[in-house]
Amino acid sequence: MKFMESTLKRTWAVIDLDALKENYEKLRRHIGRGVKFLGVVKADAYGHGAIQVSRVLQENGADYLAVSSIDEAMELRLGGITMPILILGHTPKEQVENLIKNRITQAVTCKAKALEYSQEAQRCGGTLKVHIKVDTGMSRLGYLVSGDHFKSGVEGICEACCLPGLEAEGIFTHFAVSDEPENEECRAYTKQQFDLFTSVIEKAEEKLGRKFALRHCANTGAVAYWPEMMLDMVRPGLLLYGYGDGAQKLGLRPVMRLMTNIGTIKVYEPGTSVSYGRIFKTEHTTRMGVVPYGYADGFFRCLSNRCSLMTAYGPAPQRGRICMDMCMIDLTDLPQVNVGDEVEIFGPHNPVEKLAELAGTIPYELTCAVSKRVPRVYIENGKETERELLLLMAP
Repeated sequence: MKFMESTLKRTWAVIDLDALKENYEKLRRHIGRGVKFLGVVKADAYGHGAIQVSRVLQENGADYLAVSSIDEAMELRLGGITMPILILGHTPKEQVENLIKNRITQAVTCKAKALEYSQEAQRCGGTLKVHIKVDTGMSRLGYLVSGDHFKSGVEGICEACCLPGLEAEGIFTHFAVSDEPENEECRAYTKQQFDLFTSVIEKAEEKLGRKFALRHCANTGAVAYWPEMMLDMVRPGLLLYGYGDGAQKLGLRPVMRLMTNIGTIKVYEPGTSVSYGRIFKTEHTTRMGVVPYGYADGFFRCLSNRCSLMTAYGPAPQRGRICMDMCMIDLTDLPQVNVGDEVEIFGPHNPVEKLAELAGTIPYELTCAVSKRVPRVYIENGKETERELLLLMAP
């Protein structure tokens, strides 16, 4: 992969690996001794760079990583990551041999999957390490165990744990609203999920006559707000990258800073329409900057006319419809800003949480939306150590 230097000053993401390491160390202290740490690095580590993030976690003693697919897991293995990896999502049975060969742990979510994985593991003469997924109220993947499903769910889990070719190392579930502790209904629902999960574990371990090595359910919200739910291992996702109320509570720092610059500046007369749809018209003489950041880079079009980007001299309101490759910002009250000046899209001076709230979404979506044509610049020990452009370039 070749990085083209000329793309750097269009729009770029600065990934602060020092902040990542600091966040990891603070979270380690927060969870305490005896609790293992699984770093969630799916979706290219939420847009931060899966290999680079995983390398930092591996070098600093994390215990596990989690991804969504075998392709994401193989990217890490090919990138030199040797630590345990758990695939949270679906893997076709044809890939079981590949999972075993590359020491990748697979989630088992139902009887059909357990049987398929067992048969394939026996066929290739190996043992597949698995974690059993329990659906306690997320209503997505996992063995059904609520209400009338409790007995059959426990029996199904025990059956999977005893299948030849499978090594059931762990059992886990996922919370739906653990990140909303101020809401009494959400608190009750999280507590209900946890109680059901622990009841399943107790009954399954009793029937199996052994303990699961790893019991885990604490996602970002639970790590921040429910310390009693940490069990054997925690799974912080966005918390690790320093976003959200939980991160602020724990004193964590944002790892990504998304930057662009002023491409051109024009002065318009009153009554001038700006961009598609003419949803903004100047009311007075207006100094307008054009920045090379649009919805193809990850700038949600629904934010048109509703947000500001941050210059060195203060916020510049975004004006008119956001275009595919660029947008316009109002510099009328910022005469010091000139062509070529850097602008922070989100980062320490323009929090991503603020943009997410305006867009009616969550920070996860904005960091994951940073597109492959936006170069990542990695900072470690206070210095630039790597640049990565996800677009493939001819050598």
